[in-house]
Amino acid sequence: MKKALLVIVGILVLLVVGVLIVGALSPADHRASRTLRTKQTPEAIWNAINDHANEPSWRDDVASVTSAGERNGKPVWQENYEDGNTIQLMTTESRPPNRMVREIAEEGPFSGRWEIDIEPAGAGSNVRITEIGSVSNPFFRFVSKYVIGHTYQMEKYLTNLAKKFGEQPDIAG
Repeated sequence: MKKALLVIVGILVLLVVGVLIVGALSPADHRASRTLRTKQTPEAIWNAINDHANEPSWRDDVASVTSAGERNGKPVWQENYEDGNTIQLMTTESRPPNRMVREIAEEGPFSGRWEIDIEPAGAGSNVRITEIGSVSNPFFRFVSKYVIGHTYQMEKYLTNLAKKFGEQPDIAG
């Protein structure tokens, strides 16, 4: 019994050490993007993503959004997620209805920004999110890259955006 327990503990320790080594050897910085093809105009998309007060109504992971005032003249808000996590974000660039840049506005294991570009495409729009991020902690870096994937949050956001307009999500890399 003791021998089996030692083997299990040894395997778990090796697994954790392996995750930390792979995470430490992975680059901290990443860049990834996803594009949603939608039937909506750039103005309709802009109005939806720029209305923080109503985001919880179309994003299934957001419980509420609260204003955190301004920083350097830029709006800051906190997204409160259904799972209890929170994050403060800041809009650092705003060119309606075609470009918005949002950055993480607090210290933590993740930093970076989303560059959201909305381009007319036929009778609708293409909404491209490019994530330029950094994950300092090797454990979180491993999880972000190999378990969750760098594109997961973008795909979830774009899927919710499509559903807001009653569309099936058409997302490409």
